[in-house]
Amino acid sequence: MATELVRMENINKFFGRVQALENVNFTVYENEIVGLLGDNGAGKSTLIKILSGAVLQSSGKIYIHGKEVDIDNTTDAINHGIETIYQDSALVTQLSIARNLFLGREPLKGPSFLQWMDQDKMNVEASRLMREVGITKNIPPTTPISALSGGERQAVAIARAMFFDSDLIILDEPTNNLGVEETQGVLRFVRSARDSGHSCIFIAHNIHHVFEVVDRIVVLRRGEVVADDIDPKQTTVHEVEEVITGMRVM
Repeated sequence: MATELVRMENINKFFGRVQALENVNFTVYENEIVGLLGDNGAGKSTLIKILSGAVLQSSGKIYIHGKEVDIDNTTDAINHGIETIYQDSALVTQLSIARNLFLGREPLKGPSFLQWMDQDKMNVEASRLMREVGITKNIPPTTPISALSGGERQAVAIARAMFFDSDLIILDEPTNNLGVEETQGVLRFVRSARDSGHSCIFIAHNIHHVFEVVDRIVVLRRGEVVADDIDPKQTTVHEVEEVITGMRVM
């Protein structure tokens, strides 16, 4: 039986008088990739922002490894093993690959009263991590993010989440504005994250990309879960599109 990693229970979210989420129940299991789908305004972004600590729910509970937790900010989410990778990767373009991988969590060396960043260690780890997530080009870890392609930037963001041993990696539209080769690279990274023992929530407008990597599909419509156990191996893209639009019930 699958082990529960994250459970969101009866999540409601109001923005003024507008209810963005209504009694949403959402679960992710260990070593699982969940596709979160829905039309614009369905509540996908609001739900993951609550889980990532960017937005507070109006009511409802969040459990991690079966224990109720409070996620009041992004630091809380990171401390609970949740990393979020947004479409723009949230990287500092002026800094190097190595600095971005360790930003805010830099390894230090030297005596306790006068420590400094261990740049050599960061460079070695950065090179190893980039190979792990499938970057075959020999890109120096000192390369600034601004010199990387969109797919390579996403690789850095995913490598950062994997290095800090996140239990759950949330990917919000990671393939938007990427070419075919870079998109396939990102999808490979998602699979490798699962193979390395991570769970993922994968959000994308391109349902074909979702079908390529996820184990289970959850559909939101107008702030409510309308399907939470769609097996991509047992259904079609067209059928899921009909669920999203309300033409089909599953």
